[in-house]
Amino acid sequence: MKRLLCLFSILACHMTPVTAGGLDQLKSFLDTNRSSRGVFTQTVIAKSGRKPQQSAGIFALQRPGKFRWSYEKPYKQLLVSDGNKLWSYDPDLNQVAVKKLGTAFGASPAALLAGQDLDKHFVLKEGASADGIEFVEATPKGGDASFERVKIGFAANRPVSMEIHDSFGQVTVLRFTQFEANPALPAALFRFVAPAGADVVGD
Repeated sequence: MKRLLCLFSILACHMTPVTAGGLDQLKSFLDTNRSSRGVFTQTVIAKSGRKPQQSAGIFALQRPGKFRWSYEKPYKQLLVSDGNKLWSYDPDLNQVAVKKLGTAFGASPAALLAGQDLDKHFVLKEGASADGIEFVEATPKGGDASFERVKIGFAANRPVSMEIHDSFGQVTVLRFTQFEANPALPAALFRFVAPAGADVVGD
């Protein structure tokens, strides 16, 4: 009996916890999260090899299609979507660009976190794991997308990173921290009213 107990103790010490793969974690995230918010950092790496551009800010998401992406450093810029329109506001220029999301949103990188029906717009496959992070690789099905592929990293069923490769050889790396799942988000967060005197262009 003691030998059996010893054997099971040795086996238990060498058992490695099974971690869900990237695709399973993406599915779990989409199934259980209707809203989220947190902090992001962004690094843009150009094909030319010039110094990467760094920025940081806060975000809020509400599926389907609603998001608020606020750049705080080094320059302020705000992107807001109510699911139908997208507003882009540059405070320094006091300029607002407005456009309808239309069907293009479904195949955008943002849709991987704030959209739905991903299989309709992307080819999704399991990526390699690294440093405790499981990855999903997403390739747009449409030929008119502005990016070639996206790699999303998951840990504990939450997104921790996103790597976007565009058609010009540029790579944008996003890292998410202070992630909060299913917070109660006010509807006003996803509406935008242009400031007085702002130059508004677009739809």
